[in-house]
Amino acid sequence: MTIDQVAAAVGVNRSSVSRAFSRPEMLSPETVARIREAAEKLGYTPNHSARALSTGRHGNLALVVPDVANPFFPPMIRSVQNEADHQDYCVFLGNSDEDPRQEEKLLGRFSGQVEGIVLASPRLSDERIRAFAEVKPLVLINRDVAGIPRVLIDSGSGVAEAVAYLAQQGHRRIAYVSGPSSSWSNKQRRAAVKKTAAELDLDVITMAAQVPSYEAGQRAVSFVLEGGATAAVAFDDLTAQGMLAEFRERGVRVPRDVAVVGCDDVVGATTYPALTTVSNRAGEAGQIATRLLLDIMTTRAVHDVRYVLETHLVVRETTAPAAANRRQG
Repeated sequence: MTIDQVAAAVGVNRSSVSRAFSRPEMLSPETVARIREAAEKLGYTPNHSARALSTGRHGNLALVVPDVANPFFPPMIRSVQNEADHQDYCVFLGNSDEDPRQEEKLLGRFSGQVEGIVLASPRLSDERIRAFAEVKPLVLINRDVAGIPRVLIDSGSGVAEAVAYLAQQGHRRIAYVSGPSSSWSNKQRRAAVKKTAAELDLDVITMAAQVPSYEAGQRAVSFVLEGGATAAVAFDDLTAQGMLAEFRERGVRVPRDVAVVGCDDVVGATTYPALTTVSNRAGEAGQIATRLLLDIMTTRAVHDVRYVLETHLVVRETTAPAAANRRQG
């Protein structure tokens, strides 16, 4: 099926058919709808490679995440895909594997094949991010770089609520199990733990930065126990899940002996015991970021937009009053 056959079926010229797919804003919505409906019935598929050569428009977006296997990111990936599909864009997905060099390589490769980029939780420096933003429209998720449109999930607010809740439960010494040192989210969460603990006169021990994983959570248990903490706040649910498994392996009862709080609420309802954690708005962040990117691509105007999504504590079964309080009771 050719473009000429679609044009004949609708009663328009071939340039109108081309514009319906490459520059729909140049036609009336009714004409675009008629052309696309006819194309679908006839089985016509636009040649995106030819269109890119003639218009510079590839019909593709890129989404780069640090760890595609981390359960935090699939809801974000799905929402980006859905929003892009509504505007007839395909999404190239890149996994940087928490490596800034791989992230830079992916951005370099994608830049010549896409019209815009959503960069989630990047590990690159601010300078390198700005350099890529000068080449292609780019929107950040969970990285606060002035001058670049960004969507931020303020997990700090939920983590602060978690620390305050632990204090109410009688916990006086809390461990924070860190995530990657280059992670904006990790810096927000660590700062929230320290600030809230200082306000409530709590002791805090902080584990050195690490890549979040189930295995990292298992390794963190020794740090928590040797540090004398009665409660631990993990960088994310995946790390917390590993901690729960290792505590059980060692005969340490959660929450009776130690309380555990995760972050992102991606596996909290399915762990045993069910994990107390900070809420997750990854899907919403992906949706907003993609809409913002598409708007920038259409208007060619870059705004210093800063969306902030608040979070809150979700209390389940891995937190309870400190053991000392129970003994006193």
